[in-house]
Amino acid sequence: MYPNDSIAVVIPSYRVTRHVLGVIGAIGPEVTHIYVVDDCCPDKSGAFVREHCSDPRVVVIEHEKNLGVGGAVMTGYQAAISAGAAVIVKVDGDGQMDPRLIPNFIVPILAGEADYSKGNRFYDLEQLRTMPPLRLFGNAVLSLMSKVSSGYWDIFDPTNGFTAIHADAARHLPFEKISRRYFFETDMLFRLNTLHAVVVDVPMDAVYGDEVSNLKISRIVTEFVAKHFRNFFKRVFYNYYLRNMSLASIELPLGGAMLAFGTVYGVNAWLHSAREGTTTPAGTVMVAALPVLMGVQLILAFLAYDIASVPRRPIHKTIWSRTKHA
Repeated sequence: MYPNDSIAVVIPSYRVTRHVLGVIGAIGPEVTHIYVVDDCCPDKSGAFVREHCSDPRVVVIEHEKNLGVGGAVMTGYQAAISAGAAVIVKVDGDGQMDPRLIPNFIVPILAGEADYSKGNRFYDLEQLRTMPPLRLFGNAVLSLMSKVSSGYWDIFDPTNGFTAIHADAARHLPFEKISRRYFFETDMLFRLNTLHAVVVDVPMDAVYGDEVSNLKISRIVTEFVAKHFRNFFKRVFYNYYLRNMSLASIELPLGGAMLAFGTVYGVNAWLHSAREGTTTPAGTVMVAALPVLMGVQLILAFLAYDIASVPRRPIHKTIWSRTKHA
């Protein structure tokens, strides 16, 4: 499809002056453009790179105000798309990602197997021993919530920021709507699912030094949970009601209603019997239990359908084919 594939790397830069030159220096010759996005860094990392880096592939972009990692990556995506890149790789500038792995991320995309590839630090169980316990627990919780909200049930480690995307998929993203801060990587998965893009995991080692974890349990419980619920209901509405209707479109609301009715009815009946000091009639128990059981079965049936609906056909191949025959 692309005889002269142009590979671009986006490096969001915020307080990474200690490591960013090493990251740039480790990027191989397969990459044609490197965009360092200074996200209004107090250390002036953009000016630092411009002064100390002689790599002709490097282009420094500076934000006048801080937009967060998501905003910096979207700026890099737009610059790479404008330059004609076929694949855009995102690498953090803090030295925690090995740029030598970039070919592993772009191969599935150029081979037509995926639209988006992301790192997964959970493949090698022995390597997990190097991951701080708090990060391990936090990533496990976030991975479960991400599966439900994004619809990608076959991937893990959703907060992994080592990613690559085909430009034809990236240009269809709603750049202005994607979360700009800590929720960025997970929100990307939700947005990609609404496009029916194919996402694959790329195994990588977990490498941590003595840095302090920014993963806060309070943030997971509040901000992340709320946004996961929001994305789940939006995804269900888009995929099961707005764009398509199927048996699963009936199973979820019917199952939820039956589960709620049985639970509320059963609790009220139990409280009434407790106050009166009487035994709950068998018929009342059945009226409460049957809707609960049927509701759970319907919800499980919806989940089974949702798991089987994970996108399998890369959209960039379809977009390219339509363009070719237009």
